[in-house]
Amino acid sequence: MSRLQPRSKAISTSNLSSQSASANPTTSNVALAPTPDQPLFSAPEKIASRTSTRNLASDPASDRSTIFLIRRTLCSHLGDKGRSTPAPIDEILPPLTSSNEVDLQLYAFIAIIIREFVHTWYAKITPDPVFVEEVVKIIAHCTRALEQRLRKVDMESLLFDELPELLDVHLQAYRAANTSINPPPIQTNSREIYHALWPMPALSPVPDQENGPLSQQQRNNETLYRQMLVQGVLAVLLPTEDLDNDCLTTLVGQIFSEMILGNGVGGKASEPWLLWEGIMKIAEVIKAQISTPKVSEPVLKSPDSVNASESSKRGSILGFPIQKTFWMVLQYAFVGFTALRVLITTLATASALPSRLATNKSKGSPNDSSESQPTFSSGIVPNKRPIMKMKIWSTASHLLDLDFRMPWLSAMISMLQWSSIAGPGGLGNTDQIFDKILSHQIHTHILDSTRLPTLLLTLRTALFPNNTLAPPRTIPTPAEALLLRRKCALALLALVPLKVQTLYFGTSDEEQKIADVEEVLDVFSDAYCNKHLLYSVVELVIVRLMPEMGEKGVEELLEERLS
Repeated sequence: MSRLQPRSKAISTSNLSSQSASANPTTSNVALAPTPDQPLFSAPEKIASRTSTRNLASDPASDRSTIFLIRRTLCSHLGDKGRSTPAPIDEILPPLTSSNEVDLQLYAFIAIIIREFVHTWYAKITPDPVFVEEVVKIIAHCTRALEQRLRKVDMESLLFDELPELLDVHLQAYRAANTSINPPPIQTNSREIYHALWPMPALSPVPDQENGPLSQQQRNNETLYRQMLVQGVLAVLLPTEDLDNDCLTTLVGQIFSEMILGNGVGGKASEPWLLWEGIMKIAEVIKAQISTPKVSEPVLKSPDSVNASESSKRGSILGFPIQKTFWMVLQYAFVGFTALRVLITTLATASALPSRLATNKSKGSPNDSSESQPTFSSGIVPNKRPIMKMKIWSTASHLLDLDFRMPWLSAMISMLQWSSIAGPGGLGNTDQIFDKILSHQIHTHILDSTRLPTLLLTLRTALFPNNTLAPPRTIPTPAEALLLRRKCALALLALVPLKVQTLYFGTSDEEQKIADVEEVLDVFSDAYCNKHLLYSVVELVIVRLMPEMGEKGVEELLEERLS
């Protein structure tokens, strides 16, 4: 009987615009309404919309998934009772920094660490969430204090002078320890030589075997060193009422000393294969960002075009076609004019750039100027070093071995560096024209705070894929580690143009180039030596953030805070 029922009527056509009717007079302008048995959207459209929504919700790197992770781990018992809509994260949890975007990524790290390393054992003891809440408050207090201290640190000097100096010390110590000066029957221990050149009490004595007595003693000393380091940081950053809680400080100290420093810096991060893999991934990311020229598709040439090309070859200058020579000269002239204009504009506006010594000048009250830069026990504010004299230039020269491969280039760079500082006008001295320009470029392209959330997101997706702890990585065999080093060398070579490779290596042999790059990467081939570098970096960063730790011991800091 359903077939005998009349179909539903179409909507009235009186309200249709005459413009649509005149635009297409051959087709009907009547828009039919959907019938009861006709769906509003087709099945492919439904599937596409559902798939896009599902992909957006299931993306672990999206803000929606990140907020859901934080709520489920840290806010399951807070803030949403009696509300129709959930409260924002910044209203429930204490702020970590002055940026909400940075707080979101930091809280994602905290949520993953607490879920993977704290809930696994604490939930078996008690379901009370007070401990997690107290840990979050302590971390928030520490991060806010660290942000205030970070504003007073000279990041230019830290990143381009002090950290490269540590890398330079590692390079020279490793190469000296692995340079044999004795005939083959006599053997030397490269680790003992390295440790003698760069001694560190936490890594003493030099381990002898995998499970020998010296190795066990060295691991015990390293554990005590990490605990003292974390206890000193907590003694400076924690509030007094939390510092009195021995249970809380012990648990928080164990989390940072063993799970972060022990498993991270002293564990996987010092392994050669992990460092090579990290360098390779960075090189691949940089290579992907470099725009590659499009490869033109082959086109079949007609006889007329072949004749035209042959006639153009006849009219040439020194073997180059006249038209090609003209456009090449025009292109180089345009590039030179643009570079000259940029140089003149930069030099003209250099006087308007902010001064690097602005923190030493009075911008308000004397108290503000004294707090803008850290002072030492003598009360002397350290002067800023010119960027042209920072250690990054000499470290890069030693890493690339320019003194041996290209001594003329090394001498020319040294001459330019000396003339910019000691030459007429001292254009490269502190707060001069070149120094201001370099400082402005560093702050614009490197020390840009707006890139920090993206950097934290990239780091989180690399360390915790799908917001979970990655499965344990199988340690590569020695043969696999060498293969990984070769891949890293190939990735680095791909960043350098072929002409520059030939000029630097002095050969066109591909295997020789790879071997030379592997020789440079070999400075990270010893995990014990890498620990010296990484722990020194941690010490330097902590002392720059908390200068009092470089002047007082841990016990003295605790007595001063608790007295």
